[in-house]
Amino acid sequence: GYSAGGLSGPVAYQAWIRQVIAGIGSRPAAVVIEPDALASASCLSATKKSQRYAMLKDATYRLAAQKTTAVYLDAGHSAWLPSREVASRLKLAGVGHARGFSLNVSNFRRTSEEISYGERISYLTGGKRYVIDTSRNGLGPATNAAWCNPSGRALGVKPTAATGGRHADAYLWIKHPGESDGTCGRGEPAAGEWWRDYAIGLVTRSPYF
Repeated sequence: GYSAGGLSGPVAYQAWIRQVIAGIGSRPAAVVIEPDALASASCLSATKKSQRYAMLKDATYRLAAQKTTAVYLDAGHSAWLPSREVASRLKLAGVGHARGFSLNVSNFRRTSEEISYGERISYLTGGKRYVIDTSRNGLGPATNAAWCNPSGRALGVKPTAATGGRHADAYLWIKHPGESDGTCGRGEPAAGEWWRDYAIGLVTRSPYF
Protein backbone atom coordinates (compact mmCIF):
# COMPACT_ATOMS: atom_id res chain seq x y z
CA GLY A 1 0.00 0.00 0.00
CA TYR A 2 0.91 3.68 0.06
CA SER A 3 2.33 3.38 3.58
CA ALA A 4 4.43 0.28 2.86
CA GLY A 5 7.99 0.03 4.11
CA GLY A 6 9.58 -0.20 7.51
CA LEU A 7 12.50 -1.84 9.25
CA SER A 8 14.71 -4.54 7.76
CA GLY A 9 13.85 -7.45 10.06
CA PRO A 10 13.22 -8.75 13.59
CA VAL A 11 16.47 -7.47 15.11
CA ALA A 12 15.94 -3.93 13.83
CA TYR A 13 12.28 -4.05 14.87
CA GLN A 14 13.10 -5.15 18.41
CA ALA A 15 15.66 -2.35 18.68
CA TRP A 16 13.04 0.15 17.54
CA ILE A 17 10.52 -1.15 20.09
CA ARG A 18 13.11 -0.65 22.81
CA GLN A 19 13.50 2.95 21.65
CA VAL A 20 9.73 3.46 21.80
CA ILE A 21 9.64 2.09 25.35
CA ALA A 22 12.51 4.35 26.37
CA GLY A 23 10.73 7.32 24.81
CA ILE A 24 7.54 6.63 26.75
CA GLY A 25 9.41 6.15 29.99
CA SER A 26 7.17 6.24 33.06
CA ARG A 27 4.55 8.50 31.46
CA PRO A 28 0.99 7.16 30.98
CA ALA A 29 0.47 6.06 27.38
CA ALA A 30 -1.86 4.09 25.15
CA VAL A 31 -0.12 2.28 22.29
CA VAL A 32 -1.87 0.85 19.23
CA ILE A 33 0.39 -1.80 17.75
CA GLU A 34 0.82 -1.97 13.97
CA PRO A 35 -2.50 -1.08 12.31
CA ASP A 36 -3.48 -3.64 9.63
CA ALA A 37 -0.56 -5.98 10.41
CA LEU A 38 -2.71 -8.87 11.63
CA ALA A 39 -5.63 -8.42 9.26
CA SER A 40 -3.34 -8.23 6.22
CA ALA A 41 -1.23 -11.26 7.22
CA SER A 42 -3.26 -13.45 4.84
CA CYS A 43 -1.09 -12.32 1.93
CA LEU A 44 2.15 -13.55 3.54
CA SER A 45 3.94 -16.86 3.11
CA ALA A 46 3.85 -19.24 6.07
CA THR A 47 7.40 -18.24 7.04
CA LYS A 48 6.72 -14.51 6.83
CA LYS A 49 3.44 -14.91 8.69
CA SER A 50 5.14 -16.77 11.53
CA GLN A 51 7.81 -14.08 11.69
CA ARG A 52 5.20 -11.33 11.84
CA TYR A 53 3.30 -13.00 14.69
CA ALA A 54 6.55 -13.46 16.60
CA MET A 55 7.53 -9.80 16.22
CA LEU A 56 4.08 -8.59 17.24
CA LYS A 57 4.06 -10.91 20.24
CA ASP A 58 7.47 -9.69 21.36
CA ALA A 59 6.46 -6.03 20.94
CA THR A 60 3.21 -6.60 22.82
CA TYR A 61 4.97 -8.34 25.69
CA ARG A 62 7.67 -5.68 26.02
CA LEU A 63 5.29 -2.72 25.84
CA ALA A 64 2.70 -4.28 28.14
CA ALA A 65 5.41 -4.90 30.75
CA GLN A 66 5.51 -1.13 31.29
CA LYS A 67 3.06 -0.50 34.13
CA THR A 68 1.79 2.83 32.76
CA THR A 69 1.29 1.68 29.17
CA ALA A 70 -2.03 0.35 27.86
CA VAL A 71 -1.42 -1.79 24.79
CA TYR A 72 -3.95 -2.49 22.04
CA LEU A 73 -3.12 -4.88 19.18
CA ASP A 74 -4.76 -3.78 15.97
CA ALA A 75 -7.51 -6.08 14.68
CA GLY A 76 -8.61 -4.44 11.43
CA HIS A 77 -12.30 -3.66 11.06
CA SER A 78 -15.69 -5.34 10.84
CA ALA A 79 -15.74 -5.68 7.05
CA TRP A 80 -12.34 -7.37 6.80
CA LEU A 81 -12.22 -10.75 8.56
CA PRO A 82 -14.64 -12.93 10.59
CA SER A 83 -14.42 -12.36 14.32
CA ARG A 84 -13.21 -15.91 15.02
CA GLU A 85 -10.32 -15.55 12.60
CA VAL A 86 -9.33 -12.20 14.09
CA ALA A 87 -9.51 -13.60 17.63
CA SER A 88 -7.25 -16.48 16.59
CA ARG A 89 -4.69 -14.10 15.10
CA LEU A 90 -4.81 -11.84 18.14
CA LYS A 91 -4.01 -14.79 20.39
CA LEU A 92 -1.06 -15.78 18.19
CA ALA A 93 0.22 -12.21 18.41
CA GLY A 94 0.10 -12.11 22.21
CA VAL A 95 -3.13 -10.30 23.01
CA GLY A 96 -3.11 -12.18 26.31
CA HIS A 97 -0.38 -9.76 27.45
CA ALA A 98 -2.19 -6.67 26.16
CA ARG A 99 -5.10 -4.68 27.52
CA GLY A 100 -6.93 -5.42 24.30
CA PHE A 101 -7.24 -4.55 20.62
CA SER A 102 -8.04 -1.65 18.31
CA LEU A 103 -10.63 -1.43 15.53
CA ASN A 104 -11.32 0.70 12.46
CA VAL A 105 -7.93 2.45 12.42
CA SER A 106 -7.84 4.78 9.39
CA ASN A 107 -11.12 3.30 8.18
CA PHE A 108 -14.71 4.46 7.94
CA ARG A 109 -16.94 1.73 9.38
CA ARG A 110 -19.76 2.96 11.58
CA THR A 111 -19.22 2.88 15.33
CA SER A 112 -22.26 0.65 15.90
CA GLU A 113 -20.80 -1.99 13.55
CA GLU A 114 -17.45 -1.88 15.31
CA ILE A 115 -19.05 -2.25 18.74
CA SER A 116 -20.90 -5.39 17.64
CA TYR A 117 -17.71 -6.73 16.08
CA GLY A 118 -15.60 -5.74 19.07
CA GLU A 119 -17.92 -7.44 21.55
CA ARG A 120 -17.74 -10.69 19.58
CA ILE A 121 -13.96 -10.55 19.51
CA SER A 122 -13.85 -9.64 23.19
CA TYR A 123 -15.93 -12.71 24.03
CA LEU A 124 -13.59 -14.90 21.98
CA THR A 125 -10.48 -13.47 23.66
CA GLY A 126 -11.62 -13.80 27.25
CA GLY A 127 -13.06 -10.33 27.74
CA LYS A 128 -10.30 -8.21 26.26
CA ARG A 129 -11.02 -4.48 26.00
CA TYR A 130 -10.95 -2.49 22.77
CA VAL A 131 -10.79 1.02 21.30
CA ILE A 132 -12.43 2.28 18.11
CA ASP A 133 -11.02 4.86 15.71
CA THR A 134 -13.88 7.30 15.04
CA SER A 135 -11.76 9.93 13.30
CA ARG A 136 -13.47 9.62 9.89
CA ASN A 137 -16.56 7.46 10.35
CA GLY A 138 -19.17 10.17 10.88
CA LEU A 139 -21.05 9.17 7.72
CA GLY A 140 -19.83 5.59 7.50
CA PRO A 141 -17.88 4.13 4.55
CA ALA A 142 -18.15 5.17 0.92
CA THR A 143 -20.72 3.19 -1.09
CA ASN A 144 -17.97 1.65 -3.22
CA ALA A 145 -15.95 0.66 -0.11
CA ALA A 146 -13.09 2.92 -1.22
CA TRP A 147 -10.45 3.34 1.49
CA CYS A 148 -7.98 5.77 -0.09
CA ASN A 149 -9.14 9.33 0.57
CA PRO A 150 -12.76 8.56 -0.35
CA SER A 151 -14.91 11.59 -1.01
CA GLY A 152 -17.89 12.62 1.08
CA ARG A 153 -16.60 11.33 4.44
CA ALA A 154 -16.93 13.09 7.80
CA LEU A 155 -15.46 13.33 11.28
CA GLY A 156 -16.94 10.90 13.78
CA VAL A 157 -17.67 11.36 17.46
CA LYS A 158 -14.98 13.17 19.44
CA PRO A 159 -12.51 11.08 21.46
CA THR A 160 -14.18 9.96 24.67
CA ALA A 161 -14.19 7.22 27.28
CA ALA A 162 -18.00 7.33 27.33
CA THR A 163 -18.72 4.49 24.91
CA GLY A 164 -21.67 2.34 23.94
CA GLY A 165 -19.84 -0.96 24.23
CA ARG A 166 -19.54 -3.05 27.37
CA HIS A 167 -15.86 -3.76 26.72
CA ALA A 168 -15.05 -0.59 24.77
CA ASP A 169 -12.48 1.56 26.57
CA ALA A 170 -12.69 4.58 24.29
CA TYR A 171 -13.45 6.15 20.95
CA LEU A 172 -10.21 7.69 19.67
CA TRP A 173 -8.95 9.66 16.69
CA ILE A 174 -6.03 7.35 15.93
CA LYS A 175 -5.82 8.47 12.32
CA HIS A 176 -5.21 12.22 12.24
CA PRO A 177 -8.16 13.74 10.34
CA GLY A 178 -6.79 15.47 7.26
CA GLU A 179 -3.79 13.15 6.95
CA SER A 180 -3.73 11.72 3.42
CA ASP A 181 -4.05 7.97 2.82
CA GLY A 182 -1.79 8.25 -0.22
CA THR A 183 -1.71 9.52 -3.78
CA CYS A 184 -4.51 7.07 -4.62
CA GLY A 185 -3.54 7.14 -8.30
CA ARG A 186 -4.99 10.64 -8.51
CA GLY A 187 -1.99 12.76 -7.62
CA GLU A 188 -3.20 13.46 -4.10
CA PRO A 189 -0.77 14.16 -1.21
CA ALA A 190 1.52 11.29 -0.22
CA ALA A 191 0.54 9.01 2.66
CA GLY A 192 0.87 10.81 5.98
CA GLU A 193 0.96 14.31 4.52
CA TRP A 194 -1.48 16.99 5.68
CA TRP A 195 -4.27 17.76 3.21
CA ARG A 196 -6.13 20.91 4.20
CA ASP A 197 -9.04 20.64 1.75
CA TYR A 198 -9.80 17.06 2.77
CA ALA A 199 -9.70 18.05 6.44
CA ILE A 200 -12.14 20.91 5.86
CA GLY A 201 -14.51 18.51 4.11
CA LEU A 202 -14.41 16.10 7.05
CA VAL A 203 -15.37 18.92 9.40
CA THR A 204 -18.10 20.54 7.32
CA ARG A 205 -19.92 17.28 6.62
CA SER A 206 -19.74 15.95 10.18
CA PRO A 207 -23.01 15.49 12.08
CA TYR A 208 -21.02 15.82 15.32
CA PHE A 209 -19.79 19.41 14.86
